[in-house]
Amino acid sequence: MSLIVTQRFPIILVMIALAGCATPPERAPEVAPPAAPPVAASTWRQVDSDIGAESRAATSAARSFAHREMEHWKQLASQRAEADFIPWFSSYWTQHWLSAKVAWYKMNAEEASEPPVTRLAAYLQGQYHDRVLAPVAREVDPETVRAQATKLYVRQLSEQVRPIARRYGIPQGQFERRLKDIPAITLAPPAADTASLYQIVYSEPIDSLPAYAALIRQGREAAANAGAGLSKKRISPVAQRVSEKLLDRLAISGGTSAASALIGGIAGTVISIGAAGVGVMLHEAERPNIEAQLRETLNAAMDDMWHILMEDPNTGMMAGIYDIADQIEKSTPQTFTQPVEPAWETQERLLPDEAPGENGVGKGSR
Repeated sequence: MSLIVTQRFPIILVMIALAGCATPPERAPEVAPPAAPPVAASTWRQVDSDIGAESRAATSAARSFAHREMEHWKQLASQRAEADFIPWFSSYWTQHWLSAKVAWYKMNAEEASEPPVTRLAAYLQGQYHDRVLAPVAREVDPETVRAQATKLYVRQLSEQVRPIARRYGIPQGQFERRLKDIPAITLAPPAADTASLYQIVYSEPIDSLPAYAALIRQGREAAANAGAGLSKKRISPVAQRVSEKLLDRLAISGGTSAASALIGGIAGTVISIGAAGVGVMLHEAERPNIEAQLRETLNAAMDDMWHILMEDPNTGMMAGIYDIADQIEKSTPQTFTQPVEPAWETQERLLPDEAPGENGVGKGSR
């Protein structure tokens, strides 16, 4: 028995030694990394300046894109009106059909919920929409341009704002907190959605941000309700004017057609006299005059429509972009005005003979 213990004793010693080696050494207490030094106020002012500059640059790029696309849209609409709507409106049979519709509207004026001028305007606007605006929108859709321009602004702003922290050596956490403090989207009720500049810059894709989707939707609805002529929801001023002109000059009882109402005088009366064949022949002679007047009206209307789509700050292509840029401007006022130094700091740096005298003029400059 003693022999067995004697033989096992060295093994036990070895095991004890190995166990001692396996015991981990005591860990030194962990030391927290040093806190990042505070960012100087002058650095934050420069950051704000850069953010504002990038917002303006992104706005300019988006505006150039929208302007180019809407110029193309305007050109296509004018070509389509020339090829379809103007020939349709000025044709002999359309003019007589309009005369018949006006007569019917007047006969049922007491029973109808809308006056004849409004009913005629709705009919003409519907024809213009179906013959011109809808086909053109399949190639260049203003609402698609609105969304594309806004997305272009956001993309360029994001690409240029992200590197600002690295440019000034600002810790990423502090920089992101600064962006979270800058509102970018603040929609009024009923949408009432909000988003910070941080969300605008770092949301991918941007369409997944609820406030951004609400911004696009609100702009689309505002444009439709403005009655700029892109939809049938509201009667455009142009359709209203054309209808009033036709009704004012149209003598149904005398058989004068809508074409004669546009031309007026003896030439207009001749259009409605005689058999259909003779009437068509005489109408064709006067048709260039009818088309010239209609073309002038449509061109003026197209210019007004384009101006509203591009320039109106509430319903135009740039409305959503202006909303975001305006929020950024309000939160970074240093971006647009140089910081005003206290008067005592300015005077300390002036030479004695340059101290401001009366009227704020330095003595040395008199």
